[in-house]
Amino acid sequence: MKRVFLIVLDGLGFGEAVDAAAYGDAGSDTLGNLARAVGGLRLPVLESLGLGCIRPLLGVRPVAAPRAAFGLLRPASAGKDSTTGHWELCGLEVPRPFPTYPSGFPADVLAEFSRRTGRGCIGNKTASGTGILDEAGARHVETGEWIVYTSADSVFQVAAHEEKVSLDELYAACAAARAMLVGEHEVSRVIARPFVGRPGAFARDSAGRRDYSVAPVGPTLLDRLADAGIPRVGIGKVDDLFAARNIASTHTPTNGEAYGLLRTALADVDSGLVFANVPEFDQAWGHRNDVPGFHQGMLKLDIAIGEMLPMAREEDLLILTADHGNDPTTPSTDHSRENVPVLVFGPRVVPAHLGLRPSFADLGQSVAEYFGVPRLGAGTSFLGALRA
Repeated sequence: MKRVFLIVLDGLGFGEAVDAAAYGDAGSDTLGNLARAVGGLRLPVLESLGLGCIRPLLGVRPVAAPRAAFGLLRPASAGKDSTTGHWELCGLEVPRPFPTYPSGFPADVLAEFSRRTGRGCIGNKTASGTGILDEAGARHVETGEWIVYTSADSVFQVAAHEEKVSLDELYAACAAARAMLVGEHEVSRVIARPFVGRPGAFARDSAGRRDYSVAPVGPTLLDRLADAGIPRVGIGKVDDLFAARNIASTHTPTNGEAYGLLRTALADVDSGLVFANVPEFDQAWGHRNDVPGFHQGMLKLDIAIGEMLPMAREEDLLILTADHGNDPTTPSTDHSRENVPVLVFGPRVVPAHLGLRPSFADLGQSVAEYFGVPRLGAGTSFLGALRA
């Protein structure tokens, strides 16, 4: 009756990766810079687990007897998007980056998208999700043209007002884009971005967002578990990130909803993997450079984890980690190339120092070994350290 709760805190990086400068992210340090910006973090539960033992973090002490195993994971795949990060966490490294479009998409790509969907396109630039609505939202409401935009990441984003275009039509258009964007234009994700409101006060509908990812290019932890008949429960957008291959998920637009579903799973799930994506560190605060919001989110995370820990059963593993950084203190509003923290708690876990691991895939390999399924294509298990 083994259970693993893999909790991915989207965007919660912990210091620039060795190749951060190549991605334009020198100096990015999501947790470290946040702590300095707010005069120190007060996170008693995460501190007790060993967060301050990983590396110095203002306000978080390196406790002498941490309750969890602790360390850092270094990204080995090319890229810094959520799809790449989650795949690597599940044992699949991506050697080539997905294409990006800093100057917008080629005219022939948009022309084909319009032909397939019956609507024209406006925007076609790198932009923030809120900025593009201020710029193009009124025209979209007037004409019905799709707002198409991208970011520093490999994404084809389509925005539409819910009173102008139904959610069903938006989702169908994004599915058409996903089918169209193959070969040299195979972006990591197509994202449906519905919005509401009036000019000057447009707001994105986070609950209506849908991500259409490419299918994993090789076996993942989810595939290994499915082949062995081991249950998999998704919380948040994890199904989107794996093209729904061997995972179904309940979407959660807020961290609080994700925490609620995790508490329910801790009480009710008998065995298998519970795989959660906690979204707001990335989508609500990192992308908007919202330092106060990010700070409050960390305080609430600490409380939520404190509520979960007593619910762990004897053989459980509760794993906290991230998929990339998204530093709210830098001028960039995009993901950052960072190492990510890993904390592994369980009643029988030895609080070992896991060090700086060379790949996110070490985590997936460890979970695979824990469940006794065949090895994954990448990563070195640290399960032995948890049992030593």
